[in-house]
Amino acid sequence: MVLFGSIMKTLKSLIGPKYNGKYLHQVIEEKLGETPLHETLTNVVIPTFDIKNLHPIIFSTFEAREKSLMDARLSDICISTSAAPTYLPAHYFRTQDKDGNFHEFNLVDGGVAANNPALVATSQVTKQIMTGNPDFFPIKPIDYGRFLVISIGTGSAKVEQKYNAKIASKWGILGWLHNGGSTPIVDVFTQASGDMVDFHISIAFQVLHSEENYLRIQDDTLTGTDSSVDIATKENMDKLVEIGTTLLKKPVSRINLHTGLFEQCKNGGTNEETLKRFSKLLSKEKRLRDSKSPHTNKSSE
Repeated sequence: MVLFGSIMKTLKSLIGPKYNGKYLHQVIEEKLGETPLHETLTNVVIPTFDIKNLHPIIFSTFEAREKSLMDARLSDICISTSAAPTYLPAHYFRTQDKDGNFHEFNLVDGGVAANNPALVATSQVTKQIMTGNPDFFPIKPIDYGRFLVISIGTGSAKVEQKYNAKIASKWGILGWLHNGGSTPIVDVFTQASGDMVDFHISIAFQVLHSEENYLRIQDDTLTGTDSSVDIATKENMDKLVEIGTTLLKKPVSRINLHTGLFEQCKNGGTNEETLKRFSKLLSKEKRLRDSKSPHTNKSSE
């Protein structure tokens, strides 16, 4: 019985969530309160994944304004999109419209479907153009020459080639869940999801000769605690700030579609310089849109 209990405890530690999420939920709810999605100061797109119905749920400001059942509390959305499998528990909540209709959500981190949400964002803009949103000028939905995409990654571990087919062929369920202090199944899905989005956007912008309008900032050389998902010590937080600051000074890089590694762009400048260039373009574009948008309050002009 002692041995059986020890085995069950080990299995639970491998399969159950690492944290109960109570403190995270408390902080988020305290900061965001009852604020609904449609009240965000700017348009946002937040991916989640419905574990009950097995399909992505995309929360967006655009849709929240049109469908009240998608106008969830920001606190519920943030808790859901933070619920990374194996780390934090799934989140349940429901919304209600003025007619008393309910919609139930059983959500986990959207990273399982969109670890790199850049494609989700461009799809939302494309949809708004197609439906005739007056905030967008009459352009073609795939006119990427008019798109500016800034995709900022949270860093990834340096490829150490610690797995191979010979090793993985011997894994069962537990092997894929836990191996050498890592979770191979999570590593595979998150890396594949992020890279596929980068592949797609890179190719699309290159084909349309608009590659200068797409900036991907990512550090794929992290090691040790720097690459950990859940080490929140002050020392590690300070180190991550240092890594981010250093990354700004590095040359603009693009992913090599054959190796999957980031390579320096010729005459691309630094990430910081490119961000400044983008910010000027975006500021000019916003002023122009606001001057023509029917949603802009011009009473103060």
